Amino acid sequence: MVASLYQRLGGYDALAAITDEVLRLVMSDKQLSRFFGGVSVNSKRRIRQLVVDQLCAATGGPCVYIARSMRTAHEGLGINGDGWRIFINHLIDTLDKFKVPKTDQEDLIRITAPLKAEIVD
Repeated sequence: MVASLYQRLGGYDALAAITDEVLRLVMSDKQLSRFFGGVSVNSKRRIRQLVVDQLCAATGGPCVYIARSMRTAHEGLGINGDGWRIFINHLIDTLDKFKVPKTDQEDLIRITAPLKAEIVD
């Protein structure tokens, strides 16, 4: 039996660690941090949990993603192609940091790629 991407990435705890690092990079990035201005600590924790749940579900894990659509959640933020590219670069840097094999990185990027149309204005 072929392992799911969820399993190959290391399961829930690994996805949580990846999410923590990506969000740390995004929230400290001078071009992306503006999207989190005025967001409370509690709201940031909720965003983090939603990202973990979404990654878990999208990679074949046991989680269920129950939040708003990506289009609804990002509508009106003015996220452009450069912002998306910066986010993807932070994701790749994080996956490299955690020594995720390139084939698994490519699979995860392939899963996230369709979200661009819903997130970028």
